[in-house]
Amino acid sequence: MSKDYYKILGVEKGASKEEVKKAYKKMAKKYHPDLNPEEGSADKFKEINEAAAVLGDDKKRQQYDNYGTTANGFQDFNGFDFSNFGFGGSGGSFDDIEDIFNIFTGGSMGGGRRKRYSRGRDLQFELEITLEEAAFGAKKTVVVPKYETCSKCEGSGAASKQDIKNCSVCHGSGQVKMQRQTPFGVFATTSPCRNCNGSGKIIKNFCQMCDGSGRVKKNKKIDVTIPKGITHGAQLRLSGEGEAAEQGGISGDLYIIIRIMDHENFVREGNNVVFELPISFIQASLGDEVEVPTLYGNVKMKIPAGTQPHSLFRLKGKGIAPLRGYGTGDQIVKVIVNIPKKLSGKQQEILKEYAKISGDDINPNKGFFSKLKDML
Repeated sequence: MSKDYYKILGVEKGASKEEVKKAYKKMAKKYHPDLNPEEGSADKFKEINEAAAVLGDDKKRQQYDNYGTTANGFQDFNGFDFSNFGFGGSGGSFDDIEDIFNIFTGGSMGGGRRKRYSRGRDLQFELEITLEEAAFGAKKTVVVPKYETCSKCEGSGAASKQDIKNCSVCHGSGQVKMQRQTPFGVFATTSPCRNCNGSGKIIKNFCQMCDGSGRVKKNKKIDVTIPKGITHGAQLRLSGEGEAAEQGGISGDLYIIIRIMDHENFVREGNNVVFELPISFIQASLGDEVEVPTLYGNVKMKIPAGTQPHSLFRLKGKGIAPLRGYGTGDQIVKVIVNIPKKLSGKQQEILKEYAKISGDDINPNKGFFSKLKDML
């Protein structure tokens, strides 16, 4: 079955050599086995090379356009001679060979040595705080069990500095170079040295305290600053306070997850706080001046005469300042009118007299059907 090399590279049939070259570089970077560990990437990379080898050579491209890949022409990719293949040059290479090198290394051919360093794990810690601490900020200290840099070897993992030697394979660079044959010539790629795991160093004798890992398990006390206005579920990132990496790598980060505990008086709604104020039906009827607790201390608030159950009153500026921005939220006071469940005889007589004056027909001893009959 004939292969569509134009489709493989994603170019039109009349594409120029420069367009084919550009398409190849893009596809090679995407599917090179050293950069793409997914299954099938090696076969795809081989197919891309095959397509570029044909479409980049005038003679082979004309033969492909006339006969395809199965008739009298190209039947096996391994049969191609890539050593003399190139775009516009006899040497079989890019005009700037460093371009194709950068595809696979992300650097330059003349760049310095880059060592591979490990990184410690990020950690999470859930911290419970009060509503007051969330509103006004606080200083807290947490104890986190984690791997810390070994104090004896200072994270090197070696018994002494003399026990650290350069790797004999990569000579201390942490990388090894490999030459690869491509449709555009021979070029070198680099990869982490497997002998030293990219560190460039070999340890002869390990530190006895950490057994060569460069870290030990400890419970560390860490100071945490809680900013005012922080919300439930927010995360605080403490850089470098995660677990230490093995043999002197980069430490991870610590993420503090904020959990705000329920408050006995207040419920937070955004930057506002809600407080339910119980009052008697006498206070609701006649009005009163009461003391109301807030996050800032008790304040006096007037209850107007005739206040209805579940009425809302606003205490401006008695809420929570936003984490970012200006202003402060309010405290919403929700009035809950308490109705007494039991009345003395004298209280009942007073209420009946009030009902009589008000014109209300109150007869607690009269049944439901009798009242319904009177209504009809």
